[in-house]
Amino acid sequence: MAFLVLPLAGLLIRAPWSTLPQRLSEPQVLEALRLSLVTASIATVVCLVLGVPLAWLLARTDFPGRRLLRALVTVPLVLPPVVGGVALLLVLGRRGLVGQWLESAFGFSLPFTTAGVVVAEAFVAMPFLVIAVEGALRAADLRYEEAAATLGASRFTVFRRVTLPLVAPGVLAGAVLCWARALGEFGATITFAGNFPGRTQTMPLAVYLALETEPEAAIVLSLVLLAVSVVILVGLRDRWLGAAA
Repeated sequence: MAFLVLPLAGLLIRAPWSTLPQRLSEPQVLEALRLSLVTASIATVVCLVLGVPLAWLLARTDFPGRRLLRALVTVPLVLPPVVGGVALLLVLGRRGLVGQWLESAFGFSLPFTTAGVVVAEAFVAMPFLVIAVEGALRAADLRYEEAAATLGASRFTVFRRVTLPLVAPGVLAGAVLCWARALGEFGATITFAGNFPGRTQTMPLAVYLALETEPEAAIVLSLVLLAVSVVILVGLRDRWLGAAA
């Protein structure tokens, strides 16, 4: 416990509490916070749109290669984020497999843009959502869906009117974890999107930059991320305790 708690205690003890409001109101801090909140929220929406159907596919259908697909979905959980950023560059960069086509056809390039931040965050955060939603789908009672199907509801109607309400707590928990992971993403973001203030410099990147020149500012930024983490843990506490019980 000391090994886990003491670093956090050190952060709180060394925090410049007397100048905290002033530092939090600095333009670069507010800009990094705004960018982090916006990109993490958009990345979470992207993960919801793509991840919920993927979780349903893994939980409710049986097809060749399902285990391999599930393993591939969880790869970003164990993949070093920097490696993920390099992989994104090789695919979506200006000379990447898909990126060169995007630039030649539409004049659009993702790397080192705000959209690139969203892509990097969604790449590393989506597994959290998929795993949570898949678990909720597997735990849901299939009899309600079967009853709706026997009454003539289409598969989409059953999914929208029955399945989603049943697994809504799991979707919410997965979305919160996904958002938190996106908010704290560093390696893939700095590799794929760079560190440009006002455009791609999120909170973790601002912490890294401030640590080299102004350690107290880095502590303040770290406190903001710590506060967000604590709020998320408190918010999901009842759900985790219920699942454990």
